[in-house]
Amino acid sequence: MEPLPVIEMSALFDRGDAAGRARVAGEITAACEAHGFFYLTGHGVSLETLADLEAQSRRFFALPEAEKLQIDMARGGRAWRGFFPVGGELTSGVPDLKEGLYLGTDLAADHPRLKARLPLHGANLWPAALPELKVAAEAYMAGATRAAAALMEGFSLSLGLDDDYFRDAYTREPTVLFRIFHYPARGPGEGDWSRSWGVGEHTDYGLLTLLAQDAFGGLQVKAPGGWIEAPPIEGALVCNIGDMLERLTGGRYRSTPHRVRNVSGHDRLSFPLFFDPDFTAKMAPLPGIAVTTGADGRWDGASVHDFDGTYGDYLLGKVAKVFPNLVDEALG
Repeated sequence: MEPLPVIEMSALFDRGDAAGRARVAGEITAACEAHGFFYLTGHGVSLETLADLEAQSRRFFALPEAEKLQIDMARGGRAWRGFFPVGGELTSGVPDLKEGLYLGTDLAADHPRLKARLPLHGANLWPAALPELKVAAEAYMAGATRAAAALMEGFSLSLGLDDDYFRDAYTREPTVLFRIFHYPARGPGEGDWSRSWGVGEHTDYGLLTLLAQDAFGGLQVKAPGGWIEAPPIEGALVCNIGDMLERLTGGRYRSTPHRVRNVSGHDRLSFPLFFDPDFTAKMAPLPGIAVTTGADGRWDGASVHDFDGTYGDYLLGKVAKVFPNLVDEALG
């Protein structure tokens, strides 16, 4: 099948390059109307930053389980940060064959959002035995967040809006969450994992996701003609849009289902960063937008256009199903 498009986005960092920004906006429109998935180059995250993140993440997952559990998610409280073991996260009610580390915007204890006890806000948990991981992860998060903010300017232009429309309306204080996932290779006597999923079919919740992959593929995207592979391209990030961008555009840009199958015979790492609306932002279609899609064909049989509330309301309703054992900690 036709491969996912590659968009060179560097013009979005230069407000003076009107022609380049218009080109990128047009490519975003075509990609979102076709797949909702595309590769990004020119994003400003260096190969050295990506390599360091992978190296330190491999060191982390090689630690003894007991050491990783010292920063278990149950210790993260309402921030919902920390480590979870294989099978600890559910997609569509089924345990995923992966372990991971949940991170996000690191807020001090006196931040107004912590004082207001907003869920999913707070401090990250880091392994004491591996301080290098914090340095590597924070460097990547900073670069990927900068790229995502610039990319949202391209989305604004692609929809005929002012450059700063999304920033002014939704992302002046974005919800930024970051995950480091490890998909173990199948070992002797561990059964037929080829029939199991690292992550089952799902869509992402917010505006957009930027994903860095290691050299071992596994990501699959549900295109109109069937499932297609999204193999890693060195130095490129994968971008996909989420449910709230589908809602805001009335279905013109659709949130595309995707899944992960780790059958390469190697341990796989992936690094999704979610750049999403302000937790308190009200979600409603953009001005003048008519809703063109409903629940038909969606993986979960639900329609994002039936939702009414803030992004925080939507996000909490989703993540409560992913880690049901932590709901009381986060929402109590």
